[in-house]
Amino acid sequence: MPSLGGLRAGMELRQRGYAAWAARARVPLGLALSLTYLVLARPTFRLLIVGSVISLGGVALRAWAAGSVEKDASLATSGPYALTRNPLYLGSTLIGAGFAVAGRSLTVAMAFVVLLILVYVPVIHREAQFLEAKFGDSYRRYAGRVPLFFPRRLVPPASSEHFSWSRYRTNREYEAALGFVAGLALLTVKIMLMRRLLGFP
Repeated sequence: MPSLGGLRAGMELRQRGYAAWAARARVPLGLALSLTYLVLARPTFRLLIVGSVISLGGVALRAWAAGSVEKDASLATSGPYALTRNPLYLGSTLIGAGFAVAGRSLTVAMAFVVLLILVYVPVIHREAQFLEAKFGDSYRRYAGRVPLFFPRRLVPPASSEHFSWSRYRTNREYEAALGFVAGLALLTVKIMLMRRLLGFP
């Protein structure tokens, strides 16, 4: 009969394996969800405005985070990283939530929640383990004072580190902004087609 320690070790290995799969699958799954979203979305201009405000907050948060981090070079602890250890994922969550509101599809909204829970949660924990292994005590002290995902406050403490447009461009964060604009354009076109072809309000 396997020991309790062996069972725990096996479970940890399976969890790490699943997290690695989730890290690889998040992009194709996100693309599949986006295509499904465009088919099922039933937007209105009013909901598009509300959703755009929410999503724009996510775009801004991701931009701030991308301009505040040297990926794989140093441990980012200032700017949005002083509020949450995962500002990029939090920004993506806000973007997705905004588009879910704009799309007016319960099915897509539920699929988005499932994607967050089954894919992004294990990826976030996997990356936390990687950072702890790489930066050791520095990361553990950082994790002790900054929450993993949801911020406890909205304003970061003063820091000598500042946002850098060079880092923003190096991290190719403009792609998220372009995707946001493209999404709004596609929803606008769909609203116009629904009104013209189907007589939707």
